[in-house]
Formats: sequence, structure tokens, C-alpha cells
Amino acid sequence: MIYLDNAATSFPKPKEVYKEVLNCMENYAANSGRSSHSMAVEAASKIIDTRIELSSLFNIESPFNIIFTSNATEALNIGIKGVLKPGDHVISTVIEHNSVLRPLYYLNKKGIELTLIDVDIKGYINIESLKKAIKKNTKAIVINHASNVLGTIQDIKVIGKIAREAGIIFIVDASQSAGVIPIDVVRDKVDILAFPGHKGLFGPQGTGGLYIREGLKIEEYNQGGTGSESLSTEQPDILPDRFESGTLNTPGIAGWYEGIRFIKNVGIEKIREHENKLVKYLVEELKKLHYVKIYGGTDYKNRCAVVSFNLDNIDSAEVGNILNDKGIAVRTGFHCAPLIHKIIGTFDLGTVRVSPGYFNTFDDIDIIVGALRDIYEKRFQ
Repeated sequence: MIYLDNAATSFPKPKEVYKEVLNCMENYAANSGRSSHSMAVEAASKIIDTRIELSSLFNIESPFNIIFTSNATEALNIGIKGVLKPGDHVISTVIEHNSVLRPLYYLNKKGIELTLIDVDIKGYINIESLKKAIKKNTKAIVINHASNVLGTIQDIKVIGKIAREAGIIFIVDASQSAGVIPIDVVRDKVDILAFPGHKGLFGPQGTGGLYIREGLKIEEYNQGGTGSESLSTEQPDILPDRFESGTLNTPGIAGWYEGIRFIKNVGIEKIREHENKLVKYLVEELKKLHYVKIYGGTDYKNRCAVVSFNLDNIDSAEVGNILNDKGIAVRTGFHCAPLIHKIIGTFDLGTVRVSPGYFNTFDDIDIIVGALRDIYEKRFQ
């Protein structure tokens, strides 16, 4: 199978990831923070090592400001719902994933004022529109760093500066950018950063994280056993314990550690350069096919490795099914981001989405382009 669905989850992972998950399961998959025996200590050590690696990657001062979650969706729910209270105003955009939109609509029904600013046909927000949307009661700005539909990369450095100067909490969804696009929470003035482990960071599924800026107080998402302050019936106030009730996914986090180490050894710039080259080649080859419509423009420089398109008069789901029969994995449909489809004119169509990763090759791009040509020619010629 030629796998071109890395925006959903990366595959394959570096071989070290698989090895360490198995090593953990066989040798030290104890409950971190609950016991003092050697297996539990080794598990705790691996978990703190992973926090340290993530802190270094995102320029986070303290590894204890990183909360482990099961995915970016959980992280976003913790951050968004922990910050906003009835009477607050929040700003987001129409290009957001449902992991942001659904919590925001849920809170809107409970008395939180919501403003969704538009994006242009290529998926970029207008900075002046963002500034004009700010009110006296604006509590937070929630931004998708890189779109999972169009690949559009928003300028979080500029947005972060606006938010910080206005005293507004800046929440960034880094689901498509973490591990591929450099993020510096200090430079970009990010207060809350949500990220998955299983996409660009090469971890196993069931891993994710949330960075909370030092000094920012938010409500915990749930309560329970943390292995700390066990005699108290109150949830601990210290990080990360305040947000990490229950048993962590130690084997997943152990494998994730190796994924992060792989990124650092290869270099995030090299990974980004390779994916950019693949996207550039894909876009250029698709533009040669008159029956292919590419959404979000054909600029490959300021986008992540996501390209959405359709073939004239062929349903996106059918294209995906035929590609699967040919041994090519892509995603089709609406990609859990409904509002952007109204802007690009695909609300009734969805799109075919190709998202190459670091382990893909130019031969993979040639094969899918040839397959698309074959699909269309067999149908209409």
C-alpha cells in the first residue's frame, strides 16, 4: 500500500518507535508514579524524558508544563473548556477542525460568545479582521496553525503578538504542524498549545499533549488518582498532576519518545524540506491535468503537506475507493472541518486529500498521479 494519508496519522513510523513500544510492554510497562519498584521508576523516567524532549522541541521552559493526553482533541477540550466561562468572548475561524468547532459551539450554548472570522479562498485569515473582532470581554483566540483541508499555515507569530498585547489567551491547534513546522511558544507567544503524538511527531496512536503557560490557571478536565497527594480528596494543584488523572499510556509515550528523537536526529528543517518538495511536485503534476481542481491555491511554499482536489464529475468517495483498489491510501470527504467547504465550494462534494509524509517518495507521487489519470480516462475517454 502506498500510504498518502499522513494528515490523519503518520505511517510508517521510524522503526525505533515500534521497538520501544514493544520493549516497554515486555520490560517496564508499570504504572508510573504509583510505586517505587524498579519497573515503575523506569516508566516514570521514560515519561519525564519524553516531556523534556517535547520541551526542547517547542522551547518550553519547564517540562512539567506539558500535559499528556490521549490525542490533540482531548488536549483542545481541556484547554478551551478550562479557560472559557459564561460571559467570555472567544475568537476562532471557519477553517477550524471539529476538535475546536464542536467544543466552541457546545460552550456557545452555555453562554460563551463566539466569533468565527472568515478566511479567503486559499484559507488565510485577515489580520485586520481579527483585530476588529476583539472585544472588551474577549478571553481567548483559538487558531488552527495548519489546515488539514487546504494545508494553509497561519502566521501564529503575528497573531500571538496581537493576543499578548491585548491580554488575550492564545490557543494554538498544532495538529498538522507539530514535528513538521518549527514552533517556539516563547517567540510565538503561545499560551496553550495542543498537539497529537501520532502525526508529525511519529508517536503511536493514543498519544497527545497540551502545553499550558506557566502562571496560567485553568480548570482541570477531570479528577482522580494522580499518584500524588493521595491522602487529599482534592485534585492536586501542581502541574502536570492537576490534569493527568488515571494511568498514562506509558508504552505509547515510550514509543513517542523515539519518534521525537528521530525528528531531532534528522532535523525538522530537513523533514519540512522533503515534504515541501513532494507537495511542490504533486501540485505541479496535478496542474497538468485539466480535469483536476486544486483547492486552496497552488502555492506550495506556505502550506503543510496537504493537497485537496477533485476530479471533474467524479465523486471524491469514488475516487478514494478506486485508489484504494489500486493500493493507494488517501482520505476523502470533509475531513472533520465542515465550514471551510462552504468557502471553497465543496460542501456537497468533499475533496480528495493527499498528505505525503517524510517516508514518501517522488515515485509515490508519480504513481498516484498516474492512477488519477487512469481513473478519469477510463470514465470519460
